[in-house]
Amino acid sequence: MEYRHVGASGLRVSELGFGAATFGGVGEFFGAWGKTDVDGARRIVDMCLQAGVTLFDTADVYSDGASEEVLGAALRPHRDDVVISTKAALPTGDDDWGTSRTRLLRAVDAALRRLQTDRIDLFQLHGFDASVPIDEVVSTLETLVAAGKIRYLGASNFSGWQLMKSLAVADRHRAPRYVAHQVYYSLVGRDYEWELMPLAATEGVGALVWSPLGWGRLTGRIRRGSPLPDGSRLHATADAGPPVDEERLFSIVEVLDGIAARTGRSVPQIALNWLLRRPTVASVIVGARDERQLAENLGAVGWRLDAEHVAALDAVSRVEAPYPYFPYHRQEGFARLNPPMANTLTPDL
Repeated sequence: MEYRHVGASGLRVSELGFGAATFGGVGEFFGAWGKTDVDGARRIVDMCLQAGVTLFDTADVYSDGASEEVLGAALRPHRDDVVISTKAALPTGDDDWGTSRTRLLRAVDAALRRLQTDRIDLFQLHGFDASVPIDEVVSTLETLVAAGKIRYLGASNFSGWQLMKSLAVADRHRAPRYVAHQVYYSLVGRDYEWELMPLAATEGVGALVWSPLGWGRLTGRIRRGSPLPDGSRLHATADAGPPVDEERLFSIVEVLDGIAARTGRSVPQIALNWLLRRPTVASVIVGARDERQLAENLGAVGWRLDAEHVAALDAVSRVEAPYPYFPYHRQEGFARLNPPMANTLTPDL
């Protein structure tokens, strides 16, 4: 396991993090991903720690807070050896949502109780709340950092302008700025590269990747001409997940299958390893509904894809850049002004 700084901050995390969205099993959507109880969570945490994982991520909306409770109980004996990340902003019942001062103060105190800890190592806004002035959000987060309840700040699912404006407001007030951006990024979802990756590189914001297997599409169980396997979460959540063109998906899976046959690695291990070499990526967050799945995901580290295999995956997963980015990818004059970020940077390992 390798360890990386998150953006330009002093926060160091393992290259693979564990996402505890499968803990708890309460609720219809965010509780439908798994039902791991405290005993099961302790076994999973032990496996993660033995493999060198230090980052554990959750959110108040996962299982209506039960994920934080289960994770907190499992991590309590190891509290000083791990980085706990949680998020708030999405509705959590009784019309309680957003990032107002009142909501953030209440959400952080509630998360601390559920996690059984006195501080949150990385606190992220789960989404951008357009109803609250950014100055208010920045001021509130600064208060929480000064109180010692939060160590580092991050955002999740922000657009480029939302993240950049938030950073600018923090800089203007000389307040703590976001050092992490938790984003969707995978071989079947490379939108992060158009704007958010260059922003992260220039502003020192590290990417924490969620759903690195494309919402379950790169687990190795989906093939051209085959129906979704029984028990796949895509049956229940496909409409809420990021859309993927099926022909492109099957083409990517076929290349992954070929590399798997030549390397002896599994399809998800190859997909995860590709992500670990991408610019600005600080940690790739993996989940697991059982110990077998976790063991396979942990096998994505400790080795590197050959340049030939990386090039093949780059080519098959590449999509046409949208405006205003496509001139920089297709026209030589524009490319000289601003080369595509993913092709000019390498992660700082």
